[in-house]
Amino acid sequence: MSNDHHDDSFRYFQRQREHTQAQRGALRFGDADPSSSMGWGTGARVSQTSEADLVQSERRFMGGVYNWMILGLALTGGTAWIVATTPAILQAIMPFFLPLIFAQLGLVLLLGFLITKMSPMVAGLTFLGYSLLTGVTFSSIFLAYQIGSIANVFLLCAVMFGGLSLYGTVTKRNLSAWGGFLFMGLFGLIGAMLLNFFLKSPGLDFVISAVAVVVFAGLTAYDTQKLRLIHRQAVTEGGIGVDSPVMRKVAIFGALTLYLDFINLFLHLLHFLGKKR
Repeated sequence: MSNDHHDDSFRYFQRQREHTQAQRGALRFGDADPSSSMGWGTGARVSQTSEADLVQSERRFMGGVYNWMILGLALTGGTAWIVATTPAILQAIMPFFLPLIFAQLGLVLLLGFLITKMSPMVAGLTFLGYSLLTGVTFSSIFLAYQIGSIANVFLLCAVMFGGLSLYGTVTKRNLSAWGGFLFMGLFGLIGAMLLNFFLKSPGLDFVISAVAVVVFAGLTAYDTQKLRLIHRQAVTEGGIGVDSPVMRKVAIFGALTLYLDFINLFLHLLHFLGKKR
């Protein structure tokens, strides 16, 4: 690989890191009252669901969330590898790299604003389309970093994500207070990355990645607990089952949220620990 080609690949990786972080900011999952945004009532109705049934329902709901998320990650990783190892495809998409990233942001906003008007099938296809498009732009990772390094960082990220999501599941502590600080940190990071786009300071870039790892680690636990609370509210106050169209869409939206937490955590860890080509 030529030095110019490598420099372009790393520059594309940097743009991907900036825009993926902005996509998570655009989603702002959990800020709205789910009972109003998803339309299951005002809390006046209280279901007589037993605690055992509630736990079982929650397991099924969260299982659906994780299944969608894993499917999205697999589609992203597979697409990235195919594009990176197929020169004809790679050469065709590189001139459109930035428009493709903005298209990703458009799909995130589409799901964020219009998911209540979509059918579960359309919401699921939109999420998978977003995952595939992200895979196309993630091809730059395989050009900028060594494959073994990518695999090691991915495994580290998976372990971290699993532990943090487990914490969000089992902790008795109410993490809702974290939300304001985490989103302030997230938007502060977006502003700092925009500033560093002009300054090009390695020191500031290092600080941004360090803070980003902390922010997305916190968001992983926060979002996991938030999803569980949304499920509980839907069942106990709305009397809505986990197989209803509303909850299937919530599962897809939750999968997108955790997916974005994961890939942002991965990108910043890779920036820290990855070995460049």
